[in-house]
Amino acid sequence: MNLKGKLEVVGLTDTGRVRTQNEDSIGDNVEIGAIVLADGMGGYKGGEVASAIAINTIMDELSQTIGKLTPGDSDPETGYANESIAVRDAIIKANDTIYQTAQSQPQYQGMGTTIVMGIFYDNRMTIAHVGDSRMYRFRHDNLEQITSDHSLLQELVDRGFYTEDEAKQSLNKNLVTRALGIEPTVAVDLKEDMTLPGDIYLLCSDGLSDMVEDEDIYLTIKSFGANLEETAKQLVDQANSNGGKDNISVILAKPLKDFPARKNWYDKVVDWFF
Repeated sequence: MNLKGKLEVVGLTDTGRVRTQNEDSIGDNVEIGAIVLADGMGGYKGGEVASAIAINTIMDELSQTIGKLTPGDSDPETGYANESIAVRDAIIKANDTIYQTAQSQPQYQGMGTTIVMGIFYDNRMTIAHVGDSRMYRFRHDNLEQITSDHSLLQELVDRGFYTEDEAKQSLNKNLVTRALGIEPTVAVDLKEDMTLPGDIYLLCSDGLSDMVEDEDIYLTIKSFGANLEETAKQLVDQANSNGGKDNISVILAKPLKDFPARKNWYDKVVDWFF
């Protein structure tokens, strides 16, 4: 399935006001409907290397696998769509590549990265993430965070030790409990969601979510959502205006029309060219 003309995607990444280098990486491939954002961590450019490996590995893997899948098929063991399994496997491959690189090159030991991504297919999308980079969905004038941070702070909130308001004041916001490349194996959270034309999906690193309140993110998308490039610019500018303490990355994706799976060879040819 080729989603050109059916899906609009805009990405923007910025070093921020404090950091000297940008360890975030972003990527998209509208033809296969994939959007990916990574926030790297580690000394001596380790975070920069880890996030780049993650984006490149995931995109390469999906470019090879997505087109070979039969529309509508699902994995009999998990019940997930085959697209979800392909995403999970691509992230696991990225974890392995980052981990092996860190083991073989001492200067990168301990490097890792978060990952958040989506892939659109058959009027649906799969959301996958590891770490505290987030995905939000803006639909019918409502903004919802549809990923849950893999962080110590979120675990404490989930267990009732903090309220959401208390968590916002915590100094331990950035202690992640899961990341790619740190361990030889990784657990990937998957979620499948029906999409609607006009939905806006926001992927962001914590350089945005730590510096801009959800209410302000909502107001920005509400005000500028008709122009995704301007929306991305406004979000990054707000994070910088509030201090820009970390790298800031955003990807915005909007389905423009329905994109049901094509079932036969004629429909696939028509979809590819039109």
